[in-house]
Amino acid sequence: MRKTVIAGNWKMNLGPAKAAELVCAMKAELKGKETSGCGIILCVPFVSIAAVAKECEGTQIKVGAQNVHWAEKGAFTGEISADMLKEVGAEYVIIGHSERRQFFGETDESVNKRVKAALEAGLKVILCVGELLEQRELGITTEIVSMQTKIALGGIVPEQMKDIIIAYEPVWAIGTGKTATSAQADEVNGTIREVVRELYGDTIAEDTTVQYGGSMNAKNADELLAQPNVDGGLIGGASLKAPDFAVIIAAAQK
Repeated sequence: MRKTVIAGNWKMNLGPAKAAELVCAMKAELKGKETSGCGIILCVPFVSIAAVAKECEGTQIKVGAQNVHWAEKGAFTGEISADMLKEVGAEYVIIGHSERRQFFGETDESVNKRVKAALEAGLKVILCVGELLEQRELGITTEIVSMQTKIALGGIVPEQMKDIIIAYEPVWAIGTGKTATSAQADEVNGTIREVVRELYGDTIAEDTTVQYGGSMNAKNADELLAQPNVDGGLIGGASLKAPDFAVIIAAAQK
């Protein structure tokens, strides 16, 4: 059975000291509570990875980055390689987040290159796909999300799929306070699973964790996580509040 995974995306928030404080607060919130049925990942700014990794030692919390370059090294000023991320304690990396696509020109093709590089270096990937508001209004959500998923997974062999989580992120629901209905989230997550089935077969499709990532929070987590194709969440703002993040993790246990 696929595992439910709750991942926090801290975006451009919290340097090392404040990041460590938040992890301490999260550990306090989770102390004594049942969390074995849920994977927990914190994807933090590059500069805070080492501090968060140290604070997470001896816990089930895994640490991730928010982006990675496709090259091992070279003249790519300002970029970070997969090996660099591993060296400071990252096990996961978010790739293809809507903000990277929207503000920094990332394409389906560059996302694919990053996915390949991360997997080859031994990182696990949270792969983000999702449609714009105008695309949803045109009724082409299925086509857009299917295309993004297929291109991102181009050249990925079946054995590598165990190290990929896919997160459905409707762009219109990122940081807007808007959320897809539970039915909408389940439908698109189901579409993503069918693409994986088409590419890799039934077993891998059923084993692949597909998260929802559009403004999931402490109030709507129960309803969203109850859907059969929603296997967790990629959490933005609520992951910066220890009590709210703990509520979401508790919802994922049900």
